[in-house]
Amino acid sequence: MYLDKIYQNLNEQIVAGLYISQKPVISLEVFPPKADFETNSKKIIDELAILKQFQPTFVSVTYGAGGSNQANSFDLALKIKNELDIDVMPHFTCIGASKENVREYLQLIKNNNINSILALRGDIPQNCPDFEFNEDFRYACDLVEFIKAEIDLSIGVAGYPETHRECTSLDEDIENLKKKVDAGASAVITQVFFNNDYYFKFVEKAQKAGVEIPIIPGILPITNISQIERMSAMCGTNIPESLVNRMTEHQNNPEAVKDLGIEFAIYQCQQLSDAKVSGIHFYTLNKAFAVKEVLENVL
Repeated sequence: MYLDKIYQNLNEQIVAGLYISQKPVISLEVFPPKADFETNSKKIIDELAILKQFQPTFVSVTYGAGGSNQANSFDLALKIKNELDIDVMPHFTCIGASKENVREYLQLIKNNNINSILALRGDIPQNCPDFEFNEDFRYACDLVEFIKAEIDLSIGVAGYPETHRECTSLDEDIENLKKKVDAGASAVITQVFFNNDYYFKFVEKAQKAGVEIPIIPGILPITNISQIERMSAMCGTNIPESLVNRMTEHQNNPEAVKDLGIEFAIYQCQQLSDAKVSGIHFYTLNKAFAVKEVLENVL
């Protein structure tokens, strides 16, 4: 069967979720607290508990640039797994890492019965013009290949519908994505986008290039004006001018801005759902309210 071919490398629980549901499979992303881990991690758990009603397949847990806050990231992943009984997908970046570093982390993954990992190159540290890559890993595909040879995991990788900032074209970006897939990736989770046309074009080009694994769209409900500026500055994400204008008109009314952002996310997700995407990945920013409202209107 075609679906068997697409999903054959996903771990058993993700496969089950994809098969039994006629609706997009939901996954979530959170980041660890930088301070007062016990208190703030409990707040994150409480927020995720609100979203558990939507049966998320997994929660991915990020960490800071250059591996900062990695210990808190893994501790948070374990709390989510143990306290909420939700599968987790810890992030792991290889920039600056050695094979021995990765082996140690994979052993930690194995010892805690975690089935999946999001394998990333990671951002080059800021203000380091002379930064040199570790000879073991230069690209995410190197990390994926190494993990696949070391341990049987479901490996997620990143996709960039609006093209990675270091690529000169979308075609070059797709070539890099195909290398990660050929190395053993199981699923692609995209960077956040606000124009579904970018996603559909990305998927079409990826499939033509031979990418047959799920490409999961990443969605972020905008809830305040500063997020617009941050998204544009961090990753060059294009936000529809009509949405920016409407939010700007109401910039002195935070509730109206929040409602506009959630309304737009609902529109995005409904269009994606109508297109029969296999899943939707939500960047929660550690808060449940916006994602909850989107899901209540889409599922």
